[in-house]
Amino acid sequence: MEITTATVKELRSVTGAGVLDCKNALEEANGDFDKAVELLKKKGLAAAAKRAGRAAKDGIIGHYVHMDGRVAALVEVNCETDFVARTEEFQTLAHDLAMQVVAGRPQYLSKEDVPAKVLEKEREIYRAQMKDSGKPEHIIDRIVEGKLQKFYTEVCLLEQPFIKDDDLTVKDLIAQTIARTGENIRVRRFVRYELGE
Repeated sequence: MEITTATVKELRSVTGAGVLDCKNALEEANGDFDKAVELLKKKGLAAAAKRAGRAAKDGIIGHYVHMDGRVAALVEVNCETDFVARTEEFQTLAHDLAMQVVAGRPQYLSKEDVPAKVLEKEREIYRAQMKDSGKPEHIIDRIVEGKLQKFYTEVCLLEQPFIKDDDLTVKDLIAQTIARTGENIRVRRFVRYELGE
C-alpha cells in the first residue's frame, strides 16, 4: 500500500510523533493507520520509561479555578529544562492536570502513595461484601484485586482516566508528552481547594 504525505501528516497530528517516525510506523504497519498509532504509542511509552530516571527539577505550577470560584487546584509539574517548561504544550499539560485535580478529586498522586492502612481497610470492605457469595477463596481474591484496581482509578491522580479523553489515563498523557518533548516530566504534588471544606 502506498503511504501518502497526507496520511503521514494525519498520523503526526494524532500522535505528535516526528515525520520520519510516522512514516516508518506506517511502513511497519503496512499502511494500517490504527496499527501505526499503536506502534508509535508503544515506542513513546518505551522512550518515556528510559527518561524516567533523569532529574526533573525545572517546571511550573499549573493552576485552575472553576468558573464560580468555589473550587481550585494547584499542581507542581517538573521537567528537565526551563526551555520545555515555557512551551505551550507543557503549560497546557500543567493546566489540564490542575483541571483534572478539580474534576477528579484525587486523594493521592500514585498507587505507591496510598497508605497500607487504607488498602487493608478497602480489602476488608470488599471481602465483607463477598462473604456470603459462596465463591471459592481464589475467586474472591481476584475480585478483591479487581476492585482495588478500580479504587486506584478513583483516588490516584496518575491512574484516573483523563477528563478530556477517557481512553487515556493521566499517566499515559504524561508519557505521551515525555515522548514529544524528549524530557522527563513528573507531577511532584498537588492540592485541591473547595470553599467550605
